[in-house]
Amino acid sequence: MPIDKRVNSTAEALHGVQDGAVVMISGFAGAGFANILIHALAELGPRDLTLVVNSATHPLSRTHELIEAGLVRKVICSAARGRGRDLSPFEKLWKEGRIELECLPQGTFSERIRAGGAGIPAFYTPVGVGTEIEMGREVRRFNGRDCVMEEAIVGDVALVRANVADRYGNLSFRYAQANFGPAMLTACKLAVVEVCEARDEPLPQTAIQMPGSFVDRVFAVGDGVGEGA
Repeated sequence: MPIDKRVNSTAEALHGVQDGAVVMISGFAGAGFANILIHALAELGPRDLTLVVNSATHPLSRTHELIEAGLVRKVICSAARGRGRDLSPFEKLWKEGRIELECLPQGTFSERIRAGGAGIPAFYTPVGVGTEIEMGREVRRFNGRDCVMEEAIVGDVALVRANVADRYGNLSFRYAQANFGPAMLTACKLAVVEVCEARDEPLPQTAIQMPGSFVDRVFAVGDGVGEGA
């Protein structure tokens, strides 16, 4: 049977996502948010989720729908502070002790995901030495410099936004849309991508920025620039 990773509904795209899942969500500075899939996940309603997302409070991401619905147990991110003087829903929950937070330097955040996809269980970095990040972690000295050990992050499902896909799951991203998406696709058991366009014919080799071998399901949502750029 010919390979075709395209699905016809969000229900089909998210089939099998269970309570307690570790969910990686792409997005950075207004680009690459898989908002159609995020909204569908909120409607599906799996509980006790751990979200791995760069920002827990970005106004253009629908991640807040999962948090406000009480579906999230823990957030691993590199940006937890909202914008403006008022606390975001996430910050209120964290202040009340109703949600866990692991806040990481952005380079460490991305490298922990990349390591998870590469099968590397842990690595050492000088970033965070002498701060609260060091607490409870192993520290070793390399070339006269202390480094803290960071464990890889692996997930159950990745929700990623791309621009164009073909039937085989090969992806092309639009500018900064890629951000953390490619690394997240390699680090999760189930890789789901929403795209503006899902073509029947194969993408040209020169246009492929992520091979379909790392993608399980593709859902076409149309242009939707306001949804996930």
